[in-house]
Amino acid sequence: MSFPGTGLIWMNGKLVEWKDATIHIASHVVHYGSGVFEGARCYATPKGSAVFRLDEHMVRLVNSAKIYRMEYPLDLNGWRDAVLETVRANKMKACYIRPLVYRGYDTLGVNPFPNPVNAAIMVWEWGAYLGADALEQGTDVKVSSWSRLAPNTLPAMAKATANYANSQLIKMEALADGYSEGIALDVYGNVSEGSGQNIFMVRDNVIYTPPLSASVLGGITRDSIVTLARDLGYTVTETNIPREALYIADECFFTGTAAEVTPIRSIDKIKIGSGKRGPVTAALQSAFFAVVNGDVPDTHGWLTYVYADEAHLRDRAQASATKA
Repeated sequence: MSFPGTGLIWMNGKLVEWKDATIHIASHVVHYGSGVFEGARCYATPKGSAVFRLDEHMVRLVNSAKIYRMEYPLDLNGWRDAVLETVRANKMKACYIRPLVYRGYDTLGVNPFPNPVNAAIMVWEWGAYLGADALEQGTDVKVSSWSRLAPNTLPAMAKATANYANSQLIKMEALADGYSEGIALDVYGNVSEGSGQNIFMVRDNVIYTPPLSASVLGGITRDSIVTLARDLGYTVTETNIPREALYIADECFFTGTAAEVTPIRSIDKIKIGSGKRGPVTAALQSAFFAVVNGDVPDTHGWLTYVYADEAHLRDRAQASATKA
């Protein structure tokens, strides 16, 4: 993935050219990681461009900022409008969306309070995070030597930039060792999550995923997959998962805004199940992409259309054509 280098970025309520979206080198976020962010996706659907679970992403952004005592003068509707404005301004049909709240430039020192709280929203095209083939063929991963954050050190429930220093270590180790991704254990040695994804395993047609207490981010795609799995009649259990349970699982898969639903075909060079995408993963992939691509009715109210009237006008046109 490479940035386009062009387009418009929303910064503190103004749209600025990509090249002009800069901050000072003495900004607090650069030195101390004092920022929180979100990652959402906009999909092209038959009824127009739609952001998947926009409200839930913005609520998590606001909550992350609250945990880090960063107040920014936008409520949920304000954030919602800012995201949609940015997508429209860039004329994107489908894109990845990155809102960011961060401490800016005033003074340096661990104390963040003197520094202003700023915000920005970027959008760009981003395909399959772990590669287009991974969605079908699966991906090879390892259990990382780096653990996830211990409770009461850094808040795992906040999607904070500082947390991703840990994620980088997990990711770099995996790549250096010839894998595409790593799986972190929590401080107690149980399965936590990937460097930027939640993890699920399937055993005897039951789906398992680690609980929030395992230092996992409360993923919005994770929550969506739990909902869709139960809609399809599967039992989903949040429970502590020992490392070795992954090796003898029938299926394992990652979920996340970037990763979407990606099968895992091997862990530590041990083949998972048949060594390819399993039937439960395939069913959940199909259900997920049917929703985000607008191929089935949005019964959960997960899609926010970028052009508010677009879906309404298309529905009216279809209704008129049917009557005619």
